[in-house]
Amino acid sequence: MSHEFPVRVYYEDTDLAGFVYYANYFKFIERARSEWVREIGIDQVAMKAEGIVFAVRRVEADYFMPANYDDALIVRTVTEKATGARLVLRQTVLRDDAPLFEALVTIVAIGANGAAARLPANIRRANS
Repeated sequence: MSHEFPVRVYYEDTDLAGFVYYANYFKFIERARSEWVREIGIDQVAMKAEGIVFAVRRVEADYFMPANYDDALIVRTVTEKATGARLVLRQTVLRDDAPLFEALVTIVAIGANGAAARLPANIRRANS
């Protein structure tokens, strides 16, 4: 399963050199994951009301080329692995199909007490 989310680089996203500040790539991929979850029909507000939320467990990130002010980017999210307890996503930020940044993100579900919980069945089904 693959999802694409458009991002425009604004002045506030850049650093002194005029490139996207490195930490802002994490904001871009977070927004893309939120939209991907919404698109597959997951209501995170309802999940939270049931005592389960998503948490990022691990991120491995690589920076290949900088993005610049006013660039039109795409964040592509692809499921790499889904188990009962975790979801591993590959998220790539592209400009004109050229990868600029890529992250391997491990997502887990946690309960209200902060302990690990089983991923909801609809998420496991959507990614199997």
